[in-house]
Amino acid sequence: MRITDIFKLRLRTFSFEFFPPKDEISAVDFGINIGRLLKLSPSFVTVTYGAGGSTQERTFALVDYLQNKIGLNTIAHYTCVNAVKSKIADDLQFLKERKIENLMVLRGDPPKGSKRFEALPDGFAHANEMMEYIRQQQFDFCMSCGAYPEKHPESDSIDEDIRHIKKKITAGAEFLITQLFFDNTHYFNFVRKCREAGITCRIIPGIIPITAYAQLSRFTSISNASIPEILQKQLKQYENNPEKAYQAGMDYAIQQCRDLLLMGAPGIHFYTLNKSRATVEIFETLMR
Repeated sequence: MRITDIFKLRLRTFSFEFFPPKDEISAVDFGINIGRLLKLSPSFVTVTYGAGGSTQERTFALVDYLQNKIGLNTIAHYTCVNAVKSKIADDLQFLKERKIENLMVLRGDPPKGSKRFEALPDGFAHANEMMEYIRQQQFDFCMSCGAYPEKHPESDSIDEDIRHIKKKITAGAEFLITQLFFDNTHYFNFVRKCREAGITCRIIPGIIPITAYAQLSRFTSISNASIPEILQKQLKQYENNPEKAYQAGMDYAIQQCRDLLLMGAPGIHFYTLNKSRATVEIFETLMR
């Protein structure tokens, strides 16, 4: 089912992001976690792949499995990294033949060891350019793209960032899923600015619980997200007590999700890191 058709049926969606397991042990853990998360009946799931285009083949295999064996509405991530026109056409034909209807189209991160993203001679430098090509090739995917509530790290301002998003909407993006953030003010300010700029599509907030002090620097480097002082203090306080740190992070994430929904967010997209405990606990708490 196209994700936009799901939107017609549900005012709110709850969804999860996965990535392909890297080895046999990870695959076992992933299977266990998928089983737990399936009980939550997610509206849809997304499957990403590694930096520099790594794991793309495994991503496609996992998308096929989740969509056609498990029966989940699945979105395949697709990036401009290492993608030339002939490869894009072949990849999308592969997905089409497996009845994948939904794409998350992203520029992607520079390959490992590179500081700047450089398009291949027959490739694309920006997601909107690849979306235009996909439409030109008459692939009828429901396309979405990402958004940064605190602006993309390479943008000079949030207004510049929103101008880039408008290009993606014009090129065919039908909804947005944000990068992770920890201060809801940034999300609602971002949505307001998008609406003022004429962007009317659904903007789904992306959430991840921080459950250990050591995760702070990692998540801020991934998303350019700021960490509220209260959350930093709570996690620092329990730096040497994993269970209390976990609970502090969970309490914060649960309250963050509740506030988002209370203030009108159209659901939650959970970045699971292929782990189920935190996501299951948050989701079950929200559904009470």
